[in-house]
Amino acid sequence: MGASLSNLTEGAGMGGPGLGDIPESCVACVFMYLTPPEICNLARLNRAFRGAASSDSVWENKLPSNYQDLLHILPPDRYLNSSKKDIFALLSRPLPFDDGNKEVWLDRVTGRVCMSISAKGMSITGIEDRRYWTWVPTEESRLHLGRFSKRLGRRVCNFDHTHGWDIKPVRFELSTSDGQQASCEFCLDETEQVEANGNQKRGCWIDYKVGEFIVTDSEPATEVKFSMKQIDCTHSKGGLCVDSVFIIPSDLKARKRRGILK
Repeated sequence: MGASLSNLTEGAGMGGPGLGDIPESCVACVFMYLTPPEICNLARLNRAFRGAASSDSVWENKLPSNYQDLLHILPPDRYLNSSKKDIFALLSRPLPFDDGNKEVWLDRVTGRVCMSISAKGMSITGIEDRRYWTWVPTEESRLHLGRFSKRLGRRVCNFDHTHGWDIKPVRFELSTSDGQQASCEFCLDETEQVEANGNQKRGCWIDYKVGEFIVTDSEPATEVKFSMKQIDCTHSKGGLCVDSVFIIPSDLKARKRRGILK
């Protein structure tokens, strides 16, 4: 089977056509319809495929229309004179900005823009009052801001310390500058069937899905407002750990739940 694949790939000097005989321009046209991981895998086959897999025209097609805005986060020497393939690889890694409180990156499969906002990048009521909130850097956070901390050798964000959030629901809301709105309510209980609502548990963290919105054009920019509220003084509550807010393509989360992405 391996010999047959080799013959098909290069022709093996036997006079028959092989994949290596396909013009690089034709291979590049096919690559336009493939995902970046698929392109990188096929680039191993032969010289023509490797050349097409490095073509700027192929990778320009994979970059979002506003990728230049993302590059402005970086110093120019990080991307000047870089190929479009290298730019895609650069942008597919998290790029911190706003004093490291936010990150933006491209999904490696779709090339769509993703963003995360740390708790320090949010406006939180009473955040300066140590009676209500304490900033505790932890290695369990997505955005590592400050020195890691553990208490008595145990994880800082542990549901053993959480109480009162399963009595009354928390209300999540989002709205956009073009009038789109979404809202939902959840009791913050780790025993809840989170998958049924599009939520997802990540270790000791739970992702709560607030809603979806559509951006049809990157110009003008779409503003997104997000809120999480629970105003009820009839019982005590505490132990809530807030890590970050994610803005990601809706199908990306679906692929993760199906195990397509690692």
